[in-house]
Amino acid sequence: MPERTINPGQFGARGIRGSDAVARRLDDLAGGIATPVTVKRGLMARLNYLTRTPHARAAAKAAGLAVTDRTLNAWLKGKRRPNRASLEKIERAYLTVRRQNVAQHLLKRLNSGGGTRVEIHPLNQSQVARPHQRVVEYRQMNVRRWDSIVRAWAAGDEQGLDDAWTGDVLPDLGSQWGQYEMVTNVGFAA
Repeated sequence: MPERTINPGQFGARGIRGSDAVARRLDDLAGGIATPVTVKRGLMARLNYLTRTPHARAAAKAAGLAVTDRTLNAWLKGKRRPNRASLEKIERAYLTVRRQNVAQHLLKRLNSGGGTRVEIHPLNQSQVARPHQRVVEYRQMNVRRWDSIVRAWAAGDEQGLDDAWTGDVLPDLGSQWGQYEMVTNVGFAA
């Protein structure tokens, strides 16, 4: 049984779940609109992305952007401005549709050439007293199976992504894989 990180903040260690770090990195690789949704340019770019084709409109509606065509047209023409709750729905729908649109491309890039090299940076233990610190070092590995990770990420399934990361990838690190459930960063390129 690996030595798992059961309560990472108990003695002052800082970090995030490895699957959250992977999701952040996949979001960075997916790219997208950099301007915030609260700025007119960012709002219009997201609305155009979500409404340019019937398929995009259907995906936006499935992702939770359920407004009338009249309201949507008023937003697109600049006659009305969405409230804060609608802006959050627009952002969430945009991220969901963007993930679904780029998932296949990312998966192809990540799996090509036998997989992708991943760097795992362990918990930050600088605030932990010496007797309580673990000996955990920076690790590198080649991840060959990205299918379940990208599928869960594209669906927005956090638990599925965590299960895929901790169940499929981390055991390849050997007997101490549990020490890398919580990390400061996971880095890879595609």
